[in-house]
Amino acid sequence: MVVEITGLMSGTSLDGLDMCHTRFNLDESTGKWSYEILAAEDESYPADLKHKLATAQNMTAEEYALLNSDYGLYLGERVREFVVKHNIKPNYIASHGHTIFHQPSRRFTTQIGSGAGIAAESGIDTICDFRTVDVALGGQGAPLVPVGDRNLFSEFAYCLNLGGFSNISFDNADGSRGAYDISPVNYVLNHYTRSIGLDYDKDGEIARGGVVNNDLLERLNNLEFYKISGPKSLGREWVEGSVIPLIDSFGLKIEDGLSTFVEHVAIQISGHIKEGRVLLTGGGALNTYLVERMQANAPQCEYFVPDRRTINFKEALIFAFLGALWVANIPNCLSSVTGARYDNIGGALYKSGVKR
Repeated sequence: MVVEITGLMSGTSLDGLDMCHTRFNLDESTGKWSYEILAAEDESYPADLKHKLATAQNMTAEEYALLNSDYGLYLGERVREFVVKHNIKPNYIASHGHTIFHQPSRRFTTQIGSGAGIAAESGIDTICDFRTVDVALGGQGAPLVPVGDRNLFSEFAYCLNLGGFSNISFDNADGSRGAYDISPVNYVLNHYTRSIGLDYDKDGEIARGGVVNNDLLERLNNLEFYKISGPKSLGREWVEGSVIPLIDSFGLKIEDGLSTFVEHVAIQISGHIKEGRVLLTGGGALNTYLVERMQANAPQCEYFVPDRRTINFKEALIFAFLGALWVANIPNCLSSVTGARYDNIGGALYKSGVKR
């Protein structure tokens, strides 16, 4: 089976839209997948859209419904332009959407961005809504990337993504895939840099110039989430309710707050890696200071920072792969990592209605 899919990813850190068009090949005699990225782009959000996505949780039902439609149409427009620019012909779009609510303990999760709007505006059949079946089955609906890690990056002992949150995946001793969220990363760091007019702390230089506040560091490391074992995931709600108010209560200079939080992230990650090669992806892999502190806290492992395309587009690539699994009728949500009752196939298909 050969299929070409354009994957769309919007992370919780609101750094923009990633588009990755990939050709996947399934060798049905071995069950092995191979892939080739044919085109990839990222695009920052317009200021007004970025503000709406950042505040959507406080909208009225009507405002939320309108944003869901408008954002879906926006995604469809972006893909239509992307396809023409690169002269590619996707069989499908696979869209993650942008997470607004994620409360699996209450059996719901919401990723905004109308699949109907994407399909209608792009003229391409669209697969979206990858998390909700898993949550309905009692799972966390996250992380979803590990199924791609296992199939596409099996040469690494661990795959560690440093995006809005850090998440890790690896093979357990029994051969099952283990994965979970570890801590917030860019969601918090970017929250504070935006307060001084910067989208992010380039290379971690602001944090590097700060001093770690040991009292705050201890309080962060003792937060209840870090004591939970088993499948677990993080969302905006916990960060805004527990992490940011705690940091704010110390009234630190921004460089000291960032330095302390970077150290917190490095310590939390070090507690989940034994040894071996670790693939680093996500925007945080470009934060030189963060990677240095991670290495200092886990000298027994080898952190591998790949090429910029893999760093920047791995999540969009893997959501495209989730779409390929959906097309092949193969589970794309692993119960061993989400805690669902069983492996399942997440995703809803919206037909474009356009003859191609």
